[in-house]
Amino acid sequence: MDRKHNDLIGDMLEQSGEKDNYSGPGKGKPLPKGYTERDVYQNFQKVAKDAGYLPDWLRMQKEIAALLQTCETEEELDVINEKIRKHNRKCPSQLQKNLISLENVAKARELW
Repeated sequence: MDRKHNDLIGDMLEQSGEKDNYSGPGKGKPLPKGYTERDVYQNFQKVAKDAGYLPDWLRMQKEIAALLQTCETEEELDVINEKIRKHNRKCPSQLQKNLISLENVAKARELW
């Protein structure tokens, strides 16, 4: 085997005779400088951010913050605490939050 990687798309284009016949936009233009300085994951993060993608745990964080602003009863706190548990399972460990009680709702509103 003389290749170090599989190029499935390149192989398909070569078999169909279209490998070097691309004439669409961007042909012959150099890649942006930032594209070659970042790894694949960093490029994905930039494209996802530019497209407006938010990870699930960030969406949950915003939802919890909105619910906290109107929270007044113990039942509402139970719903919020369940959402916090789900949030903590999905987010990075250093960003996990504590559960909330009626005594610390005001402080939690500032933190969230």
